[in-house]
Amino acid sequence: MEGLRRGLSRWKRYHIKVHLADEALLLPLTVRPRDTLSDLRAQLVGQGVSSWKRTFYYNARRLDDHQTVRDVRLQDGSVLLLVSDPRWRAGRAGWGPGVVRVGGGGAMTEGTKDAG
Repeated sequence: MEGLRRGLSRWKRYHIKVHLADEALLLPLTVRPRDTLSDLRAQLVGQGVSSWKRTFYYNARRLDDHQTVRDVRLQDGSVLLLVSDPRWRAGRAGWGPGVVRVGGGGAMTEGTKDAG
């Protein structure tokens, strides 16, 4: 019976919603338990919504892209919140795509050599 239950979970679908706080939109998505949050992002792009520089939250917890629907414990009717990631706000000069930080955050200078 347990094997049958596991086999049926592959066909299971959840109807969830994604709340886009910045646009005040609520978008419906159909997901499977094995889908990752990256898969959800791909579905949003398919609907014309960019999730770039945004973070998913569920029950006041920040979610990572590698987590699955099952890991997060989403259920039928769950609502995910998608908000702008505070790490990408304009107030943090020098931080964002294309900027590479190397080392422990100290100043980087070009052409310096180790005195040792």
